[in-house]
Amino acid sequence: MVCSRPRTGLMAIRVLAVGAKMPRWVDTGVDEYQKRLPRDFKVSWHSIPPAKRQGDAPQRLMAAEADAIRRQIKPREHLVVLDVGGTLVSTEAIAAQIARWQLNGESAAIVIGGPDGIDPELGQSATAQWSLGRITLPHPLVRVILAEQLYRAWSINAQHPYHRA
Repeated sequence: MVCSRPRTGLMAIRVLAVGAKMPRWVDTGVDEYQKRLPRDFKVSWHSIPPAKRQGDAPQRLMAAEADAIRRQIKPREHLVVLDVGGTLVSTEAIAAQIARWQLNGESAAIVIGGPDGIDPELGQSATAQWSLGRITLPHPLVRVILAEQLYRAWSINAQHPYHRA
C-alpha cells in the first residue's frame, strides 16, 4: 500500500542511535537528507551514549544500552529496531509502513544499536525488527543509509520523482 501524500498531520519519527560523536561525513550525510524533507514529515535524531566498555560481557552492555533506550521511548510510539537478523525490508515496505503510521496519526522510534547490537529483550518488545540487509554495517554508515531510506520512503508516498524503481 503506497499512498499519495497522507494528510492526517505531522509524521514524527525519532531515530535513537547508540553512539558518541559521529564523524563529520555522517552528520553531513544525515543533514543532506534531513533538509530535503518537508516540515510535515519530521525526523529527529537522538544519540544514546554507549555503555562504558570496561571488560563487561556484551550482554550486560546491550542491556545497559537498552535501559537507556527505553527511557527515551514515548508512550504509544511504535518501536522499530534495526538488526541484521530482523525482517528484511524493502524501501517500498518502509514507505508503506510510514504511510500507515501517518494515516493513523501515529509516531515511531527507530533504534540503531551499539557496537554489540540490540539487546534481545528490547528487540522482542519492539513493534518490528527491520534488517537493512544481511551484511554487518558500521553504525555511522547505518545513520546515513537510514536517513536516505526515510527520505526515499517519503518520496514514494509523495510521488516525488526522487524514487525511480
